[in-house]
Amino acid sequence: MMRTCRIAMVQMNPVVGDVDGNVRAIGSWVKDARRAGADIVVFPELAVTGYPPEDLVLRPSFLRDTARALRWLTTQCRDLTVVVGYVEGGGKTRPRERASFVVPSGLRQVFNAAAVIHDRQVAATCQKTFLPNYGVFDESRYFSPGQKALVCQIRGVRFGVNICEDIWYAGGPTCDQVAVGGAQLILNINASPYHVGKVRTRQRMLAERAKQNNVVVSYTNMVGGQDEVVFDGNSMIVDRKGQVVARAAAFEEELLVADLFFDGGARPAGRKTRASQQYPVKRVRLSSVEQRKTKKPVPLKNRDLPHDLEEIYQALVTGVRDYVRKNGFRHVLVAVSGGIDSALTAVIAADALGLDRVTGVFMPSPFTSRESHSDAKALMKALRVELLTLSITRLWKQYVRALSPTFGERASGVTEENLQARIRGTLVMALSNKFGHLVLTTGNKSEMSVGYATLYGDMAGGFAVIKDVPKILVYDLARYRNLKAVDTHGRVVIPQRVIDRAPSAELKPGQIDQDALPPYGVLDPILEAYVEQDCSLQEIVGRGFPLQTVKHVMAMVDRSEYKRRQAPIGIKITQKALGKDRRMPITNRYVKH
Repeated sequence: MMRTCRIAMVQMNPVVGDVDGNVRAIGSWVKDARRAGADIVVFPELAVTGYPPEDLVLRPSFLRDTARALRWLTTQCRDLTVVVGYVEGGGKTRPRERASFVVPSGLRQVFNAAAVIHDRQVAATCQKTFLPNYGVFDESRYFSPGQKALVCQIRGVRFGVNICEDIWYAGGPTCDQVAVGGAQLILNINASPYHVGKVRTRQRMLAERAKQNNVVVSYTNMVGGQDEVVFDGNSMIVDRKGQVVARAAAFEEELLVADLFFDGGARPAGRKTRASQQYPVKRVRLSSVEQRKTKKPVPLKNRDLPHDLEEIYQALVTGVRDYVRKNGFRHVLVAVSGGIDSALTAVIAADALGLDRVTGVFMPSPFTSRESHSDAKALMKALRVELLTLSITRLWKQYVRALSPTFGERASGVTEENLQARIRGTLVMALSNKFGHLVLTTGNKSEMSVGYATLYGDMAGGFAVIKDVPKILVYDLARYRNLKAVDTHGRVVIPQRVIDRAPSAELKPGQIDQDALPPYGVLDPILEAYVEQDCSLQEIVGRGFPLQTVKHVMAMVDRSEYKRRQAPIGIKITQKALGKDRRMPITNRYVKH
């Protein structure tokens, strides 16, 4: 006998710590799912608290408020089953149950958990088994690992619930949920951050897990920005053959509804014996009543994946929009120089927030070229964004005069160059202070990696939009955005000369970046190898790069750790960003040969 289960997957954008706002949003989505005739509605990992809640989890009041919010949510859940991620506070931690984090005496045992709500009560819970502790993740600091697997039954359909990392392991809970618990459907809930290539990696993994276990997998992911991480959504359903049969949008909130069909008499392939079982399986029967009312079938929605540049650009726009919105800012400032980095930053900000919420600040010095002035004005005019012009020439000369008695006969050089950047930083932060606007910094990953930036100068600000974007990718994204404007019958916003000109800080006459750095076509792959892949000197040289160039780049990266530690956070788009992903000691004499 064929049974139908209508599933609604909600890829929502919660706010960390806003448990009341989050559950109100969840309650609204539940109503939408009910109107769509869903039997089960699934929300992301830690949807009640937002992800990651970090040290909020250590506050007993936060755990109490989360429990209270979940109780309220159960009152909203009638006529369907709800699966939602939350922080579960259990009993006091016993010594043998402690994770690697040293738990203060008396702290309650805490789990990254999912509640299964049925008939307005929490009918079952499952707890995350595999706690990631790499990259941006440090879940072992906060959570204890779950030890059991959960399988529920509703109207003859058996479904297992597990959380994010649990499905990445071939021998994880999914295997026992299917082989021992008889699950026909796996509901996997996630807060999986974006980086380039992650979506396709996930899809391959889910296809393997579905085929390996002969099971349908529903993968519900969070969407939106949270500090430096961005969640891309891309929720999907994968059938037993590993084919994606439904997919939600990238970087957008969405309710994805699908009808799934299961043979009530079929038994899962490859059933385990109890001797080979790794996780005790808890079985919960939610309902055995057959559904009598026939529903009109819903068409499967299967969105196309965006290409890499589109995906990266969407991630940056999402990261800016949510950082500004969630932190209560209404307006941003971008120091535009006439160069490619500030141009891309300004365009992303305008796309994220709207033209009336962005102001460009142009601060020419004696060494600013006429081309830069013209290009900065052209950019702002094309964007239809306000441009303030504040010359720093007189201020800079006054600084130099004031310092000259102390500097004595020492030659003018980098100090005087960096004074210009620091004056600009002072001015833009003064505007921020006076008007309450957020300053978006414009440094890219190539510059930040090697320290080609001025501390308390162009590094001054609140949020670093392209901090994880290498210079070559900055150019690619600028071209993509211009092509996008043409495709939509708009105007090219970034002047072609900005893309074509040799990059320069313009802090002294005739200066270009290649005076101090290798060409970006050489620098960027060396940085990728050293920063993102942790390659040794010999390994990088073995890829065809000159020995002295590689040594020079590695030394610049190592020397600049103290600068990066004082830089604003920025949006992660690569596998290893210059933030939580890479935690190097500042005081460090190790040389990687």
